Amino acid sequence: MTGHSPQRGIPGALAVHHVAYTVPDLDQAVEFFTTVLGARLLYRIGPVADAEGDWMTRQLGVDRAASAQIAMLRLGPVTNLELFEYTAPDQRRTLPRNSDWGGHHLAIAVADVDAAVAYLRAQPGVEVLGEPQTITDGGPIDGDRWVYFRAPWGLQLEVLRMPPGMPYERATEARLYAPDGPWSTPGEGS
Repeated sequence: MTGHSPQRGIPGALAVHHVAYTVPDLDQAVEFFTTVLGARLLYRIGPVADAEGDWMTRQLGVDRAASAQIAMLRLGPVTNLELFEYTAPDQRRTLPRNSDWGGHHLAIAVADVDAAVAYLRAQPGVEVLGEPQTITDGGPIDGDRWVYFRAPWGLQLEVLRMPPGMPYERATEARLYAPDGPWSTPGEGS
């Protein structure tokens, strides 16, 4: 067939359902995400474990003796965030840096980076890394304003503001997700 491209990707994929992070203290992480970042706690489960078999290894790729406490939160209108607190005999207890394999961060779009930074600097245990930066190189994300910060246990996050009409849009019809309003406060909306 002329002009027909083979399907790429997972057949029937609809959306990203959630992102997940393992944290050292689930209570602390839930408190941080709900109180400081405005997430909504949807549910908690656990402990999840399999003392007799190899389910934890087979299904999750962790030590068979591992157990986990789990919380699911909603960040804004579309992002589900799953948090795990594992106990495992072979557990590594260091967070990767962004430059390490497996390095990561969670980026939150804000209306005003400077106002977000002032708020974050006032939160106990939050470390803002450097000062807000605006990209002015004429490249695909010229105009993006951003700064990284760390949660009290070291998880890396970012606040950013990409103004409408980013330069990358001239080269593609695809668009980054852009929120159309502020997050609901916990307990309101979806």
